[in-house]
Amino acid sequence: MSEELIKITRKTRKKGDDGYKIISVRMKDELIASLDELSSETNRSRNDLINQLLTSAVKIVKIEEQ
Repeated sequence: MSEELIKITRKTRKKGDDGYKIISVRMKDELIASLDELSSETNRSRNDLINQLLTSAVKIVKIEEQ
């Protein structure tokens, strides 16, 4: 019985090259609970919701001078 080679090509795209980066954020339990409730109601992941909410929020931020 002859051995057959298993050919595996190298992955050209490295982790994170999909346009997303992984970050760590501390949140209060109440905020996480609210996100989980929204997640359940909308059938979307917490990650998806956070991205959508932050995308919307950065568009409406107004910086004021002190």
